[in-house]
Amino acid sequence: MKYILILLFLLPISMINGQIRQFTDADSLRGGNNSERSWWDLTYYDLYVEVYPEKKWIEGRNVVRYQVKRPHAVLQLDLQDPLKIVNITQDGQLLKFTKKYSSYLIELQKDQKRGEIEEIIVTYEGHPTESIRPPWSGGITWDKDKNGNWFIANSNQTAGASIWWPCKDHPADEVDSMQISVNVPRGLQDVSNGRLRSITEEPDGRRTFHWFVSNPINSYGVNINIADYVHFSEVYQGKKGPLTCDYYVLPYNLEKAQKQFKQATKMLEAFEYWLGPYPFYEDGYKLVEAPYLGMEHQSSVTYGNQFENGYLGRDLSHTGWGMKFDFIIIHESAHEWFANNITYADLADMWIHESLTNYSESLYVEYYHGKEAGAEYVRGMRANTQNNCPLQGAYGVHDQGCGGADMYYKGSNMWHTLRQIVNNDEQWRSILRGLNETFYHQTVLAADVEGFVDAHTDVELKPFFDQYVRDARIPVFSYWVDHGVLRYRYDNTIEDFAMPIQVWIQDRPVWLYDASNEWQSTELPEGITSTNIRVDPDFYVASFDLGVEQERD
Repeated sequence: MKYILILLFLLPISMINGQIRQFTDADSLRGGNNSERSWWDLTYYDLYVEVYPEKKWIEGRNVVRYQVKRPHAVLQLDLQDPLKIVNITQDGQLLKFTKKYSSYLIELQKDQKRGEIEEIIVTYEGHPTESIRPPWSGGITWDKDKNGNWFIANSNQTAGASIWWPCKDHPADEVDSMQISVNVPRGLQDVSNGRLRSITEEPDGRRTFHWFVSNPINSYGVNINIADYVHFSEVYQGKKGPLTCDYYVLPYNLEKAQKQFKQATKMLEAFEYWLGPYPFYEDGYKLVEAPYLGMEHQSSVTYGNQFENGYLGRDLSHTGWGMKFDFIIIHESAHEWFANNITYADLADMWIHESLTNYSESLYVEYYHGKEAGAEYVRGMRANTQNNCPLQGAYGVHDQGCGGADMYYKGSNMWHTLRQIVNNDEQWRSILRGLNETFYHQTVLAADVEGFVDAHTDVELKPFFDQYVRDARIPVFSYWVDHGVLRYRYDNTIEDFAMPIQVWIQDRPVWLYDASNEWQSTELPEGITSTNIRVDPDFYVASFDLGVEQERD
């Protein structure tokens, strides 16, 4: 019994709503970049899928091409129940494999030589998991439109792409390019990532749509959208030249879409200013109507916000600014920069995607309505925070942590606070653009993003990120006035926390560069009391006047 307890303490753990989560061997196999994954590097997928809506059945095959980084005899692919792999071949030879949880450990017969390009062909079939609450629960949505036609799509960010197709389902290794071929019933069409290369007419009236993605793509960003679509398009003259913008919607929504989707080029203009060029000019930009709210599928952003502004007609910021734009167009498209261009290398860092994307909404508001409007928008998001757990999950076990809403709203306010510390808007814009340039088409960990920002500011930011990302608490700026001296420190923080902060003393901004969780002091002008002091609201901290013992927002 003692031996078992020792083993349990060695396994990764995380805290979810105050409860300790103990991870298992299945979690490690699913989320770890282990020896069966790390020895080979993805170069190309050729995915072919036949979709049979009446049976809620799919079947197909995936050609997995890879480069050998070092010799090894076992290769791990992933495919989740109830889907099953029928067979796997290499150079025409059937391979043996062992299923373990949602992974398949494949025994390779051929010597795998360093630097060589090899491929295996995986054939599979079955009833894929049906999404119960898309896009928050993973799987396929089998819906019908108002005309009785099938309306089908996948959504699977945290569940993983292997919920509907066999792949190397770990975010650290993105495929360099891929072809997606989807065979659908008569009268329907498929819209997937990248550019449409051709349509094959089958003898039975079915059609196969062949799409090609020429840029690296994360596996969860691969999508199918099957419906009786109509199409319209435009060309945006962007930072890297002409960018094709294609829109696919249900026929009876065409007029509404032609009006609402005008926001797409407005989005591109704002984000190319703040974040740098759209990252996938070669593959174009698409908005595709889906039977759920929306998702950031790369170059094929899905949309279901009912062709109205706000988030299903509501302002998540409670300020009025959230009704000035269509939340799904702006938020999901911002993920092209933060999720698809810069992609987490481990699900534990999902907060990178969501915090920077949520913050980008305020940049959109600022671009069109002014700096104070953008600030009001992001500050308004604080009403949605809970601050009950860290933003970051546990590494190596496919764990997004318990960040929940906080990875969006607390995360965006963290970045807004950091902007105040930088205190130079051009430098801040340069940091945002620099992130997308430095990590262009790359996977990253928190240390990469935090290290880049730290290197481009004049403040030591490790305590800042440790507090806001890896601790659940929000710092409390405690202060009191003692005979003409302002005394202050941070409470409710990690050890050795320090962060410059701006306060207003009788309508005059004053920087306290030495603010930490040790008591500091500064002289005040004559006659100043604690009632004349307030923390700049753009810093995401609580404040507490010890002199009157009351908390302020």
